[in-house]
Amino acid sequence: MRHATEQADIPAAELATALRGGPFHVALRAAIAARGLPLQRVQHHLSRHGVKVGVTSLSYWQQGARRPQRPESLRAVRALEEILRLPDESLIRLLAEPDGHASADHPAGRSYRSLVEAADVVDRLTATLGWSLDGGLRTLSHHEYVRIGARRELVSREAHHIVRAHRDGVDRFVTVHHGDPGCDPRRVSVHALENCRTGRLRWDGDTGVLVAELLFGTRLRPGDTFLFRYVIEDGTAGASREYAHRCGFPGGQYALQVRFDGTALPVRCHRFTQHSAAAPRIGRQELSVTGPHHSAHLVEPRLRPGILGIAWDWE
Repeated sequence: MRHATEQADIPAAELATALRGGPFHVALRAAIAARGLPLQRVQHHLSRHGVKVGVTSLSYWQQGARRPQRPESLRAVRALEEILRLPDESLIRLLAEPDGHASADHPAGRSYRSLVEAADVVDRLTATLGWSLDGGLRTLSHHEYVRIGARRELVSREAHHIVRAHRDGVDRFVTVHHGDPGCDPRRVSVHALENCRTGRLRWDGDTGVLVAELLFGTRLRPGDTFLFRYVIEDGTAGASREYAHRCGFPGGQYALQVRFDGTALPVRCHRFTQHSAAAPRIGRQELSVTGPHHSAHLVEPRLRPGILGIAWDWE
């Protein structure tokens, strides 16, 4: 009896290890083995969830020969988490991790772990400033201008905000800067440009996160709108490969422009979106970097919660 129990514990132990470290196909294979389900039964359960995936595709996924990418496939992965009785996003987050079996359609970016660690740091630092989730403001328009230097580093980013208050007495905004790997937030500077002044700063050297208060100098009433501009000067990190904007609430128009130094132009550039840090990147669209301005941009008429950005390859 003891021998049988030990054998039953083996798949569970393998599953726990695979869910922690991945890669995706190993975790999926371990989850299916732990539940003792043949692929035909898994397919049947998926169909009951309204998701159609072939047995061949499921086999390829657990072998690492293919990787779920399309929206329907990602729906299937979320359904699999429920069918296999796994924690929410335990499989889907592994698709956001670099994987040697990943196809070229899955671009490399910041790892899930680094994004989660940075989010935890942001929560801690903003809490020291007494800043709530949305600060009593709704974004009507947000334009960002990012400049990449001759050393391929993120030199600066300038932000133009138009906001509307939905709470009485709002008098500030807190901005977050997540520098590239190697960023020294102690050397990053924040300059108020219009209708605001710089307040308190907080930073974390391990994650390269800086949060800064921008004080309006007036208290807004519900329904009041406000316009302000500021710039963050960095230049402390190594080569930059992407700029991502994280949005926690629905908003108005968002525009992002990335301008490259004429002596250091990327070979490829594209936009991307993510539903969350745990989700894979989707919505890839190639962007050209041409003309005398050496810039690429995106415009989103109505911003939705998630991550939106531009990534590029140097060679």
